[in-house]
Parts: sequence; C-alpha cells; structure tokens
Amino acid sequence: MPAPSPPARDPWLDNAKMALVTLVVVGHGIALLPADGWVGRFYDFLYAWHMPAFVLVTGYLSRAFTYAPERLWQLVRTVAVPYLVFECLMALFRLHFGGEELVDLFTDPHWPLWFLPALICWRLVTPLFRALPALTAVVLAAGLSVWSGTIQGDTAELFDLTRMLGFLPFFVLGLHLTPERLERLRAPGARWLAAAALGGLWLLAAHIDDLAATHWLYWATPYAELGASDLRGTVTRLVLFGIGVVGTLAFLALVPRLSGWFSRMGAATLVVYLCHGFFVRGLEFSGYGEWAADHPAMAPLLTIGGGVLLSLTLAAPPVSRRLMILVDPFGRAEQQVKEAVQLSVVAQETGNLPAMQTPLAENVTR
Repeated sequence: MPAPSPPARDPWLDNAKMALVTLVVVGHGIALLPADGWVGRFYDFLYAWHMPAFVLVTGYLSRAFTYAPERLWQLVRTVAVPYLVFECLMALFRLHFGGEELVDLFTDPHWPLWFLPALICWRLVTPLFRALPALTAVVLAAGLSVWSGTIQGDTAELFDLTRMLGFLPFFVLGLHLTPERLERLRAPGARWLAAAALGGLWLLAAHIDDLAATHWLYWATPYAELGASDLRGTVTRLVLFGIGVVGTLAFLALVPRLSGWFSRMGAATLVVYLCHGFFVRGLEFSGYGEWAADHPAMAPLLTIGGGVLLSLTLAAPPVSRRLMILVDPFGRAEQQVKEAVQLSVVAQETGNLPAMQTPLAENVTR
C-alpha cells in the first residue's frame, strides 16, 4: 500500500510566513542604521506589528500540538536541537569574528534565537490554553504579558523570559483562530480597511515615541528599566497589544493567496530565521554601521534591498536544502534513510538489485 501523501500546504500561510521572515531580516538590518528621519519611523512602524504577526501565525500553526510522543519528539527535533546547534554556532561566530565574551550560553539566548526556547514553552502550554474559552485564554495570556514587565534581574534574562511572556498573547490568539475566522479577512472591502489601518499605523509611527520609545516594541525590557511605573507599563503594553493585533490582521488581509515561487519558499522560513543572523552580525562586526552613517542616502535602500535578497537566497530550494542539515539534522537523517529504503525497494521490484544484498548503510551514504 503506498504511503499517504502529506497534506497540501496552504499558499496563503506560506506567503505570510515568507513575507514575515523577510521583514524580520530587513528589520534586523535596519537596526544597524542611524535611527534618523524616515528610517527610524519605518523601524518603529515595522516593529509595532511584524513580530506580533510572526508569533500569531506561529500560534495558528501550533493548534494541533498535543502531548503525544510523536509531537513531543517533533518539538525536540525541530526546535530544541536547532536551538542547541545554532547557539553553539553563533557563540563561535561571536567569539572569533566579533571578539565578544560568552556569558550564560544557552540560558540567555543570543539575539533572534530567543524565539526557539519561547516556542518550546509556548507549545508545551498549548493544550492548556486550547482547553480554555478563547476570551479567557487571551485575557490570561495578556495578564501574564503585563506581569512579565515587572520581572527584573537575572530572572528576566533566563531564556529571555520577559520577551517570551510578553509575546504570549499573540501566540494564544493564534491558537484560537480558525480557518473560518480568518476567512473574514477576505470579506468585501477588507483589503481597503487593511490598507487604511497600515496607513494609520504609519502615521502613528511618527509620534509613537510620545506613547512608547522603540525599546517598548521589543516586549523584552522591564518597566523599571524603561523609566515607567507598573501602572504606566501595564497601560502602555495593552495599547501596544491592540496596535499589534490591528497591524497583524491588516497584514494578513493583504497577503495574496496565490501559489507560486514565493509561497514555495515559505517552507524554508526557519532556515532564513536561523541563518540570517550570521550575515547581519557579520556586517555589524565589519563596521557597516559606521559606513551607513557616512552614506545616509544610500545605506537604507541598500540595507532593505540586501535584506530582501538575503531572505530569498536562503529560502531558495538549492540553498535551504543544504542548510537543513544544520536546522533539522535528525529530520534530514530520517529523510535520507526513507529515501534509501524506497530506492532499495524499487530496485528489488524492478530486478536491478538482488534482495537483501545491499546494506542500508551503503544507500544512506550515497
């Protein structure tokens, strides 16, 4: 009996994932530039909603997670193992190319790698939040997010706990979305409303410092370090949560649903996310920020264009397939074993290979 074919991918979700991870790359590149004029405004506009959207989509795709052994193994294989691998690789990169000191390796995730331990924790609590009514779950997650801003000291830095809890409401909101609810984003006039909403956020970005400085948009800094009382921090975080939800829904309403080369790259978003940091940090170590300050007209356009190109290059099938051995080494090994077994079976059935005479190891190493 032939093996069941894998479920068809949703091109809309793949388009959204690829667009969002590209914005992550662009945002990290822009962070190297002086935050002057439209560059600083664009950065604030982007960070007001693009990571909330990234986390919400991740939550939506995590709805089926359970404590079944195969799901737990998949979590270890596709999230925990890549975290250990890339923390080591990034540590070596920082040490040898940046001359940085390594402190609290693994317990204090470096830069974009915070997302992996956060995803482990989010998925482990998924069945608990899925069991609650949607409103109750989101309110509880929002309460934890607000409370996380009061955590200080080493506790806040442990696996980037403050940021992990800060973004939790977006993940939980994604858990309780359904295809039927998302279908409302295709209602007549939804795209016009979405464009107007993003336009409003662009206007708001010019004055967002009056509400919250850029560091608020990282959802990672304790209120006290931002110079805010717990009350002001609570109000500010709730307002930013509303802004993030509006921006996320507007973005999703504008994402095309057509299948094509861009949507096919959506299967490689984790490759892009994990690998782009080496290029961005490499630019930082090479003095790109100083060069950008001396070329204020050229640097922003070059940075944005380079970020898009880097994302597309890393997601291109010839590149992403080769990088998967780092991103998912166990999955890659399992795939090679399955391919070797299938080739052996086909060869035996066609008479090109005597049964039971070719060791599996020989097939795997080909």
